[in-house]
Amino acid sequence: LSVFPFYNEYKSYLRTMSDVADDIKKISITEGGKPNKKANKKEKQKGGGTNESNELSPWPSYIQDRITLFDRLYNEYQEFLKTVERKAIKITLPDGKVVEGESWTTTPYDVASGISAGLANNSVISKVNGVLWDLDRPLEGDCTVELLNFDSDQGKEVYWHSTAHVLGEAMERKFGGCLCYGPPIAEGFYYDMYMGPDMSVSEGDYAGLESIMKGIIKEKQPFQRLEMSKDDLLEMFKYNEFKCRIINNKITTPTTTVYRCGPLIDLCRGPHVRNTGKIKSLKVVKNSSTYWEGKADMESLQRIYGISFPDTKLMKEWKQFQEEAAKRDHRKIGLQQELFFFHELSAGSCFWLPRGARIYNTLVQWIQEEYNKRGFKEVVTPNMYNTKLWERSGHWQHYAENMFSFDVENEKYALKPMNCPGHCLMFGHRPRSWRELPLRLADFGVLHRNELSGALSGLTRVRRFQQDDAHIFCTPEQITDEIRGCLEFLNAVYTVIGFTYELKLSTRPEKYLGELSVWEEAESQLKKALDEFGAPWTVDPGDGAFYGPKIDITIRDALRRPHQCATIQLDFQLPIRFDLLYNAPDGTEKRPVIVHRAILGSVERMTGILTENFAGKWPFWLSPRQVMVVPVMPMFNDYATEICDKLHAKHFAIDCDLDNGSTLNKKVRNAQLAQYNFIFVCGEKEQNAGTVNVRTRDNQVHGEFTLEDVTEKLLRLRQSKSNTDCLDQ
Repeated sequence: LSVFPFYNEYKSYLRTMSDVADDIKKISITEGGKPNKKANKKEKQKGGGTNESNELSPWPSYIQDRITLFDRLYNEYQEFLKTVERKAIKITLPDGKVVEGESWTTTPYDVASGISAGLANNSVISKVNGVLWDLDRPLEGDCTVELLNFDSDQGKEVYWHSTAHVLGEAMERKFGGCLCYGPPIAEGFYYDMYMGPDMSVSEGDYAGLESIMKGIIKEKQPFQRLEMSKDDLLEMFKYNEFKCRIINNKITTPTTTVYRCGPLIDLCRGPHVRNTGKIKSLKVVKNSSTYWEGKADMESLQRIYGISFPDTKLMKEWKQFQEEAAKRDHRKIGLQQELFFFHELSAGSCFWLPRGARIYNTLVQWIQEEYNKRGFKEVVTPNMYNTKLWERSGHWQHYAENMFSFDVENEKYALKPMNCPGHCLMFGHRPRSWRELPLRLADFGVLHRNELSGALSGLTRVRRFQQDDAHIFCTPEQITDEIRGCLEFLNAVYTVIGFTYELKLSTRPEKYLGELSVWEEAESQLKKALDEFGAPWTVDPGDGAFYGPKIDITIRDALRRPHQCATIQLDFQLPIRFDLLYNAPDGTEKRPVIVHRAILGSVERMTGILTENFAGKWPFWLSPRQVMVVPVMPMFNDYATEICDKLHAKHFAIDCDLDNGSTLNKKVRNAQLAQYNFIFVCGEKEQNAGTVNVRTRDNQVHGEFTLEDVTEKLLRLRQSKSNTDCLDQ
């Protein structure tokens, strides 16, 4: 660390010495005194050289200014630590074992090393008294210590956050510019940088960035934590307007922390891995433009994404996974199968072609059938409302920038981004009795949300969508039964689709509205409903919405990718805001509770997920191409058309290949490639007997059936909603 104040000079020295060594290699000679051509040829094949990364020389001056201030404050902190009294402490491990330590000296890494070198080496981060804690940060008193590796969710988050700092260091050294936010995400990390209006990142920059990052990893730069005052922070980051905005607008405490690795010092809560050498394999994967804090009227930033792993095997598996995911991309399959498309003249709004609309409508009709079984009443509500409605619901104050608004006769209106305020108007438009509760209102109304153009992504992020939205108005005593009913509904739907799911109860946040006793009772009822439902669930303390606790549902598709589509939320606040009341049995007026509930979520997003889950190989009940009839010769076209007409009358998605220029084998192959579930071949024998010869897209031959028999089998298969093309349902 003592060389960091002279880091540029030190790196320049190393480069100079490396160049000298290269020159010596280039003039190496054989024993006979002739140049070693093989050595020169081998050197040329290596390629690259020291300028491969196009690193700035010299580095931006703010790097050295930061280091100078950091070193002074860090040295002062180290001197302070020498004066802190050390005491014997007890450290409790997850298995209940207690080990001895010394306050302000013993670290979680020391604890791990005392158990085994392997445990210490594999640990990414620790949790001290339930709080994430750097492995090299001294313990301050008696505590519990838990060690986390990369396999844990929090371990991955810390690992990718640390790699984001490595990327940030590389970006400063390559581009200069001002770093903004650099968080971990669901899979990997990114860093935003302001480069000015005339500079941008391209794919050609990836190799150079990776080269610098690999050098940073090889140096094993330690992550150092330092707590600083706001004044010192503003001095350190005076060159970076974006960091100053964060310091002035986001930090509400007198001090906060920075982390340093090598020449990078960044505003950060941490924690991080021990040093950059813990990162074994990394890749820059993509880049994009974005706006500061997602606001279209703010500065344009360059965003670079990356991924990293603690071993090369995991990186290889990730790359294979990405290749498979690319094959399943719903945008690609949607075009290939003529399901849907997007157009710049209505960005973020899907154009559903006939076959795609069939899938869409099948999903909606399925949920409507479930509504009928489960006591939901479907309603239709307006698409636009006066903004006074949204002011009353509270959405306008927090969500206005995500809504499409416009003036109508000197009044401001907006397209609805959600259905709940409209349903509150429905509930409150006349007096309600306890006998009407629970009142379950369902709505497939069209919703609009003003997503930024850069955030739009196929069907998974759109501006216009519909969802299987429902709101249950019930008494507090009915919460348990209604939540259990929602969970059973969810299970029924996801079992058909073939999704597994995880349940998480998110409880009262630090900032909440309402009375504590009401929250506690509601959480108690949610726990009871989850227990009675019987599926495993966990608690996410403090992650509930400000208006009520919720159950978060994460589904996993065929590639084991997580998606959050369903939601079950309790709401105590909207009934207050809309003054909703019902007449109780004792003659008093009481306030209902609202359960917000969706199973599929956005039908658009679910269709995108299902497209990738099935890789375009749709199960029969959902398929936009269920049957292709193939006559063996033109003389049997009329019989093929007759078959097609009869099955079409039963609402099957059936087509007939009457192309006289194609051979039978080619017709069958084309139908299989187009993902028709079944191919009906008919010739003279079938025409005379009133039969069809059935085979599947996987070339499984079922044999000959009468048209009546096969129609009945297809009806049963469709009704079963099976995900396999088995005619014996």
